[in-house]
Amino acid sequence: MALFQSIKTPVLTYEQPLGLFINNEFIKGVAGRTFETINPHNEKPIVAVHEGAEEDVNIAVKAARTALNGEWKTITPSERGRLLLRLADFLERDIETLAAIEALDNGKSVTMAKGDVNNSAGCLRYYGGWSDKIYGQTIDTDSNSLTYTRHEPVGVCGQIIPWNFPLLMFAWKIGPALATGNTIVIKTAEQTPLSALYVAKLIKEAGFPPGVVNVISGFGRTAGAAIASHMDIDKVAFTGSTLVGRHIMKAAADSNLKKVTLELGGKSPNIILPDANLEDAIEWVNLGIFFNHGQCCCAGSRILVHEDIYHKFLELFKKRTEQNKVGDPFHSETFQGPQVSQLQYDRIMGYIKDGKGAGATVVTGGDRHGSEGYYIQPTIFADVDENMTIVKEEIFGPVCTVQKFSTEEEAIRVANSTNYGLAAAVHTTNINTAIRVSNAVKAGTVWVNNYNTLHYQMPFGGFKESGIGRELGSYALENYTEVKTVRVHLQKS
Repeated sequence: MALFQSIKTPVLTYEQPLGLFINNEFIKGVAGRTFETINPHNEKPIVAVHEGAEEDVNIAVKAARTALNGEWKTITPSERGRLLLRLADFLERDIETLAAIEALDNGKSVTMAKGDVNNSAGCLRYYGGWSDKIYGQTIDTDSNSLTYTRHEPVGVCGQIIPWNFPLLMFAWKIGPALATGNTIVIKTAEQTPLSALYVAKLIKEAGFPPGVVNVISGFGRTAGAAIASHMDIDKVAFTGSTLVGRHIMKAAADSNLKKVTLELGGKSPNIILPDANLEDAIEWVNLGIFFNHGQCCCAGSRILVHEDIYHKFLELFKKRTEQNKVGDPFHSETFQGPQVSQLQYDRIMGYIKDGKGAGATVVTGGDRHGSEGYYIQPTIFADVDENMTIVKEEIFGPVCTVQKFSTEEEAIRVANSTNYGLAAAVHTTNINTAIRVSNAVKAGTVWVNNYNTLHYQMPFGGFKESGIGRELGSYALENYTEVKTVRVHLQKS
């Protein structure tokens, strides 16, 4: 099978790399296997890419280790930054192509996909600026010693990214790892391998030495498991479900006790207090749950509304939800595209069926949208209780529940009654209330009078079962360095 193929999208034609990207070259997998990636809009295959498995991970790790101990080690921090800045420039140069790939492979609106490209470039540029600012300390312990610390690269980093934001998660992972001098073996999600392979071509064009970034297309049970348990990978970073995160952590512990960071699931509360600006809150609530087809780990899927405004809120939210344009990702007016796969579609529809069976009221939606593609109507459930499955479990689709509360204390209790703790929001016009509730909610990010306004300068990660460590901001750099203390005994003159 070929290593490149011309792909025609509704807006442009481009050359798609298909091979594994190892040592700055696209190659076939050792076993010679391929797998298809499916267009979720029409359920038809787009193209087949080469599949990586354990043997291919071993080859990629050797390439990454060689680069770590060789050319990459000699490159100055400022040069690392320059390479990241150049890669960011190339993403912006090819924004039309990358957005088309995301829309084709993931199903997200091409307009929103362009936002992902810009944010990815911004993330790489941000970490490019950090590359020459990784400082240690000098510590004055006594007059006979010189004591200082160094922040050194962890080493070879295995990174496993999800399918909901293929390009953005790629940038989130490689940015801090490269800024701090590590090398990478990154596995893409089997549902959405295409954009990372295209960016791999840009990595080579930008001038990164061979072996610094290696991209594996493959499955979690093979390539992902090989990364998590590999004895020569020094750190693993994973974004995905809490269930898989547990397996990653166990494999890391059972192998070489590699460092682990996990960005996992969520069941995030969105609290609407009685003094909220209701029209503004409705807009943010709509974005909070239906953005990216609801396939967002921090989605505001549990909407908690004060009893005084509950019925008015439901009326306005239903009206706003029904204005969302669901359809072809390549139509400019589309807000919500299809779910990523048949498996995800079936899973979400199963939750909708369960909610109906449990007695929850469907305010709007609750069914398939159209007759082709993995489309689901934006769905609101009301009349729910805390014990319902649709209230407790992460659905990861365009489905939310609306619950009534009477007091601020009750809202906080319900918000925290979950094993997750990734994100939350509070809507109020009282700054004292906003701060008080934000401080009481157990979540890694709390938005006040907004939702889903992520930024690469802000740390992102979860409390409780929503993960370990932080992505983004200066905090992410801590995940990719080892702190070494050097103490020099000074001879007396």
